[in-house]
Amino acid sequence: MDENTKDQTNQNTDQTNADASQTDQNGKSDQPVQDDPKVGQVEQKSGEPTKTEEDENADEETVVVINKDVDEKAHWYVVHTYSGHESKVALTLKERVEASGHTDKIFKIFVPHQQKIVVSEGKKRSVDEKLFPGYLMILMTMNDESWYVVRSTPGVTGFVGMGSEPTPLPESEVRTLMKFSKMEAPKFEANFRVGDSVKVNDGPFKDFLGKVDEVNEEQGKVRVLISVFGRETPMELDFAQVSQL
Repeated sequence: MDENTKDQTNQNTDQTNADASQTDQNGKSDQPVQDDPKVGQVEQKSGEPTKTEEDENADEETVVVINKDVDEKAHWYVVHTYSGHESKVALTLKERVEASGHTDKIFKIFVPHQQKIVVSEGKKRSVDEKLFPGYLMILMTMNDESWYVVRSTPGVTGFVGMGSEPTPLPESEVRTLMKFSKMEAPKFEANFRVGDSVKVNDGPFKDFLGKVDEVNEEQGKVRVLISVFGRETPMELDFAQVSQL
């Protein structure tokens, strides 16, 4: 190798080392930077239930479940029963559906109810109050067989609908009732005292004036003395039905 070739080689080597040194100093590289696909993404927590899972959990707490694999053609229908026998009819129907092999047509039974606090004889107790006494709701695929299984269940007096055809309920209405059934019993806070002057703002005695005679904080009610035909008449009203003057 001649002297000119050696000089040229040394110059190229020096230039390469200089470029590498400059890259190290600046902390930069000529290689294109690939975007991290995880950047900007929100990590999904595996422990958080989706909205659908929450709804299903709510169903299991308030509904008699016969089969969780619900047919997409299924709808909610209202059934009339003997008043006071709603829960018994629901359990009887579940047993009949399972025994007759119709779990692919009748899936869930819902008895709308809510826990409420009642004060009787100075004692507070929680009661399971039916929101619609004499009625229950059934999620089912309607045909002659499923209709007969439900209709022939002891305690069932018929389907609710226009004419002789059962009418399905909108899913949104059933969801609302289910959420309402899960609500805790209301807690009341008294804003009235005995002797307060109040005005009735709801009910048949709307706009009448009266005086508070008794306050029931446990039930959220107030007894008001209202003047009717010149005589003081006691009326039991909810807190929301009266306002202070």
